[in-house]
Amino acid sequence: MAGHSQFKNIMYRKGAQDKKRASLFAKLGRELTVAARSAGPDPDGNPRLRAAIATARAANMPKDNLTRAIKRGSGNDADANYEEIRYEGYAKGGVAVIVETLTENRNRTASEIRSAFSRHGGTMAETGAVTFMFEHVGEIQYSIEAASVEAMFEAALDAGADDVQSDKSSHIVTCATNELHEVAGMLEAKFGEPQTAKLAWRPVTTTAVDQDAAESLFQLFELLDDNDDVQAISANYDIADDVLERLTT
Repeated sequence: MAGHSQFKNIMYRKGAQDKKRASLFAKLGRELTVAARSAGPDPDGNPRLRAAIATARAANMPKDNLTRAIKRGSGNDADANYEEIRYEGYAKGGVAVIVETLTENRNRTASEIRSAFSRHGGTMAETGAVTFMFEHVGEIQYSIEAASVEAMFEAALDAGADDVQSDKSSHIVTCATNELHEVAGMLEAKFGEPQTAKLAWRPVTTTAVDQDAAESLFQLFELLDDNDDVQAISANYDIADDVLERLTT
């Protein structure tokens, strides 16, 4: 199992989503607010907001919450002035980690991210220290029920995507970052609204980890994910199936 996104394939967290709904909605709300502030509240003219709305709907975010977050971004709410800051580091076992945040207090966030790495055997690194191990891509996700593997592949190819990966639960379409919204729009016309459409860091190479390192890595993810400032976590871990099975049973 190779890891590269915030929620994908972290199966040790099964059953924990209900408990984290409030935190998830807070994170989605921040992205909606920042997207609306960056280019206006009209999703037709704001690709980032359109993608954020699709993600929020896929997570069943209440419509009132969604609307309120967009209004905050399009108004003059001083509390809506979030900074986008990326942190980089190494987890136990040498796994490269990228943490993307939206924060109104960079000192607090930096301190909390640093503490999380330290508590679980990792270290922070300078900006740019690990991003060379990843490629920045557009990523569009559909449920596996949205289309057959063949239909999704053909449609993604026609739309100009670079790759499609399908498993038992989803189709993941990747494309160049500057083509994300064009590709997503063409797929949406054929298959409906995607579950998510976003920019993501995808590992170019992966680092194999043993059970001890995997346990520490998942604990780090859990702690980071509990932080409302953290929007996405990317890492280049590779966990053998037998190790994963021991961790999740």
